[in-house]
Amino acid sequence: MKNKLKHIIICASLAIMLLPSCNYLDVADNFEESFKWDSIFVSQRNLERYVWTIPTLFPDEGWKFDKLGSFACDEAFSIMISDYTALDYVQGNITPTNLRSFNIWPEMYIVIRRVNTILANIDKVVDLEDGSREKNELLGYIYFMRAYAYYRLVMHYGPVVILGDAVLETNEETAYYDRSRATFDESVDYVCGELERAAALMPETVPASFFGRPVSASALGLSARLRLIRASPLWNGGSAARRTYGTWFRSTDKKHYVSQQYDEKRWAEAAAVCKRIIDTNLYSLHVLQRRADSPNLPDNVSKLNFPDGAGDIDVFRSFHDMFNGESPVMRNPEFLWAQMSSGLLNYTRHAFPYEIFNGYATVSVPQKMIDAFRMADGRTIYNSSKEYPYETDGIWNGMKDSIFSGYTLKTNVHKMFINREVRFYASIGFSGAHWPMLSTSNNARRNQQFWYNLSGNAGKNTVRNLPYNVNTTGYTLRKFVHPEDSWGLTGQGTEYENSRRVAKAYPIIRYAEILLAYVEALNNLTTTHTIQGSDNKTYTLSRDMGEMAKYFDMVRYRAGLPGLTPEELSSRETMQKLIETERMVELLHENARFWDVRRWGKYETTERESIMGMDMDADGLAFYNIVPVNQVVARNRVVDKKLILLPINLNEVRKSPSLDQNPGYQY
Repeated sequence: MKNKLKHIIICASLAIMLLPSCNYLDVADNFEESFKWDSIFVSQRNLERYVWTIPTLFPDEGWKFDKLGSFACDEAFSIMISDYTALDYVQGNITPTNLRSFNIWPEMYIVIRRVNTILANIDKVVDLEDGSREKNELLGYIYFMRAYAYYRLVMHYGPVVILGDAVLETNEETAYYDRSRATFDESVDYVCGELERAAALMPETVPASFFGRPVSASALGLSARLRLIRASPLWNGGSAARRTYGTWFRSTDKKHYVSQQYDEKRWAEAAAVCKRIIDTNLYSLHVLQRRADSPNLPDNVSKLNFPDGAGDIDVFRSFHDMFNGESPVMRNPEFLWAQMSSGLLNYTRHAFPYEIFNGYATVSVPQKMIDAFRMADGRTIYNSSKEYPYETDGIWNGMKDSIFSGYTLKTNVHKMFINREVRFYASIGFSGAHWPMLSTSNNARRNQQFWYNLSGNAGKNTVRNLPYNVNTTGYTLRKFVHPEDSWGLTGQGTEYENSRRVAKAYPIIRYAEILLAYVEALNNLTTTHTIQGSDNKTYTLSRDMGEMAKYFDMVRYRAGLPGLTPEELSSRETMQKLIETERMVELLHENARFWDVRRWGKYETTERESIMGMDMDADGLAFYNIVPVNQVVARNRVVDKKLILLPINLNEVRKSPSLDQNPGYQY
């Protein structure tokens, strides 16, 4: 009997291998599962166990090394291409036959097929009563998983193949599996509709023991993000859409994949989903109460209590402690969706110098990002005030260290690092920045300054055998690093000297993004729009300057900055620039900018700007000269509008005659 069963399995497996199928439809699935279906739908317990195996096909969002995001745009840089697949992307090395880790198309359609199979069989589960809370909640999560798979496909590839609830049969002719892609609008409408459908069934909150599991607002947040992208110039019939996708037609009916007609209502639709999240009153910006060592606020910052000012909050800790693991993540009111992330923990190691402090030193932040941070009083570095000047002419040499909120700004750092807004100190490691590393038992390793000049303890001369493990701009990312975090001595293992790292959660969606998205959507309205939400509520939306100021200023006040002026609010163009810069700073290294510069139609402009930083080949004051990064990886960056989207794997395109490739990629 055993041999007979083995023979059946082998024959069936061979039959599946010979099917004229497309991987993206996953008609073969995993053959072993055919032996499990009967047991899966026997009981609610078995079904739930199977459903919660599906998320294993989704990535750790905090694992940034092989993701589109920071290193695939102007937000981060490294010469360690082997560690960061995204650097291969900007070198133009990702092709339809060489996608490396970016080939998510087949895997996401595996998720979709599994979900569709569950939906087709869920009524067989006799102890899962129709209309019960248990069944509705489970359905919500099932719809969410499918929608999240489609969401990831849209973000990577643009238009997708929409299968609906279909579970395709096996052993059919090739023509049966041939599918064309939906347009971008059709794709977004479907995915957002499914996310909002899921939101109606998912719980609003989950117990702390289920931290990381999405909730209703997680689905709405993804919908808001997608709707904002669809409303933006690249995808909404603006000049960027015409310039980039004006000649991209669906081969089956010659219809434009990307709309060439502007529709302002799309901004209102994005705003409506954001407002729906705001109106739940379940979320707020993460703030901590003011303490004796909290930094003083500039005179032009409102001293009213938050959210009407910053008078009662610690503006540094409110931002910093949200990311580094200090604040309890399970109770953070800003996280619409966050997950504990070993990938993020590993990412922080890449911020530490290699040879002396056992890091990898591959995360470099370009000067462009540094210059986007404001001065403490909200002015830019280009129009700084006498009270908070931006100076580039030497070392600070203050009388004593400046200590606030547990952060130490040493007296011997360069003047350009003085008087900056608190998010700068919470996010950036600059030359001379103080790193506590309090977990190490070796007191000589605690409370160090990292110096990135040529002969400094984090400079090029310290890396003898691994020349790629070196910072290349003079700036690294401190955003997710806790004062306790330390990596011990090189070559001694991660636990040497009792070094440890505080566990961290990666924010997939947080409330600050929703507020900035809401303000941007409102800013682009020229008339009043009435939107019927998927919650059957009516949202009346216009460019309400009071509403814009209220929510934009919350983000600013949390950072200890002044709110908007009437002059800024009155200009749509000025506000758009402010929003773009605010997202650049607030969402630094949270995988927002890669898609932001594309949706704004600015990708080709921003990517053509040189990667700039400190002079890493110099010591003394010469180090602080801002120069282009002199590395082949920087010089070989490719700017091509085809890189707005990933290519679909060539094998997929060849198997389905109606499946059009993304523009610019060879078949």
